[in-house]
Amino acid sequence: MSEYGIKPYSKAIIKLLKGVVENNDVVWNDLLTYQADIQNYISTMGVELIVKKDEGFAFIKQTILDDDKTINLVSRRQYGFEVSVMLVVLRHMLEDFDSNPTLSQATDKYVTSFEIKEETEMFLPSTYNKAKFEKELDNNIERIVDFGFLVAPKTDEGEKRYKIHRIIKERVTLDDLLDFKKQLNNYDTSDQSF
Repeated sequence: MSEYGIKPYSKAIIKLLKGVVENNDVVWNDLLTYQADIQNYISTMGVELIVKKDEGFAFIKQTILDDDKTINLVSRRQYGFEVSVMLVVLRHMLEDFDSNPTLSQATDKYVTSFEIKEETEMFLPSTYNKAKFEKELDNNIERIVDFGFLVAPKTDEGEKRYKIHRIIKERVTLDDLLDFKKQLNNYDTSDQSF
């Protein structure tokens, strides 16, 4: 492999640059074995390796430079209001799940479209167009699956059940939740994005 300068962990780096690497991925063991080498290599690109071994995934995160900026290797997304609210709700649901001792035997939190809808509607301003929200719910859930915050549904007696991916805790922090609540209080039904 090293004849062309290819390292034994090159595939792991490529997977990381594409997105989250799960513990069932073929490169997971290489990622753990060569974690320090991978970190040294990718640090030259302005990113750092985050390994959540207990939670079963790893990803890269942009390094914040001295002026609170990044080199923009990883693109930031504008989610739109509905998706932003849904992400906050999912993050909150996972936080509740993790802190509930009666559910501690389960390791993954699964939710249905109906549960997402019910929880999200509680956060929408009273002046918000709820009919529009319901019409676009399935599309917004699919977008969240595409972003990697929900895992494709498992069928349970005909009802779709989505797994909330734990990466959401890294991407939507507790500080983000507080900021979102402040923005929600100031929301004026315009088409603003968070």
